[in-house]
Amino acid sequence: MSDPRQLPWLPELCQLPRLAAMLGLAELVVLVVALAPDGSRQWALSDFLSASGFALWLALAATVCLCSARQALSRLPELPGTLLAVAMTALIASACAGIVHGLYTALGGSSFASGVGFWRFTLGSAAITALMVALALRYFYVSDRWSAQVMANARAQADALQARIRPHFLFNSMNLIAGLLRRDPVVAERAVLDLSDLFRAALGAGEGDATLREECELAERYLSIESLRLGERLQVQWERDESLPWELPMPRLVLQPLVENAVLHGISRLPVGGTIVIGLEVQAQQLHIRVRNPAPDPTARSLPLAHGAGHAQRSIAHRLAWRFGPGARMTGGWSDGYYACDITVPIP
Repeated sequence: MSDPRQLPWLPELCQLPRLAAMLGLAELVVLVVALAPDGSRQWALSDFLSASGFALWLALAATVCLCSARQALSRLPELPGTLLAVAMTALIASACAGIVHGLYTALGGSSFASGVGFWRFTLGSAAITALMVALALRYFYVSDRWSAQVMANARAQADALQARIRPHFLFNSMNLIAGLLRRDPVVAERAVLDLSDLFRAALGAGEGDATLREECELAERYLSIESLRLGERLQVQWERDESLPWELPMPRLVLQPLVENAVLHGISRLPVGGTIVIGLEVQAQQLHIRVRNPAPDPTARSLPLAHGAGHAQRSIAHRLAWRFGPGARMTGGWSDGYYACDITVPIP
């Protein structure tokens, strides 16, 4: 993984949305100048179009310059690098303004630059460009830092969730395998392989998203091991549509923690156990996932267990919202002896 300290701090402008934002900001400046009630002159349509073309040219030139020099400027400390970036765009704007003013003067005729002296037009264009670039860089810088912070928080919650799962499930599984070694070595070997596959998939795949298929396989491996511990008390029923988006990218550890909660806070707390129903279906370009299981009244649960289940669900909801945006929803609740957790995410 790259060291964050080595990543460029200057905002990335080589993106179509940000290029469009820079051009839109330039056009907004022209519009404000044209509508300013100073009474100095009346802008004709030709003046507005000429000024718009000039402003868009300056914005495009400044954006391309900052995009090309991003790596070099990011090697400097932030304050000197920012000042140099603004100075570069001001120099480019003054050069472009000087060229435009000279052309209009040589060709004659009326234009938006008519009646404005060379130095006032050149330095004024440079100053406005520098101010707009400084504001845009500040906005994008804050936006990038906020996005990075949200991603870091989501990653930290995922790491905390993994840290909670690892020792709990690992110790239970190792105790189970130790008890099976003499009684049923074949089943013990299968449990070891399942445990190995589970942790390889959950923890050894590195960073990045998983897929819906991998999340389901992870849940199946977990349930396979838990079924050895709980026996007939744990029944699993999968309800899946025929055409599921198996390669849909999803945050890691979304389904397995919900299944774990169903086992720990539902099935294992009931003397007769029960059936966990895991449903996956697609409706109106949305993936719906439901985990439903019998569970005791949550008001009778001890606080540590309730807090652990709530932490997992909050972490999952936060990471789904970060990955899929406002289209992702997660709800959960207990009713009539059953607890159901529903996830809805949009399918691109």
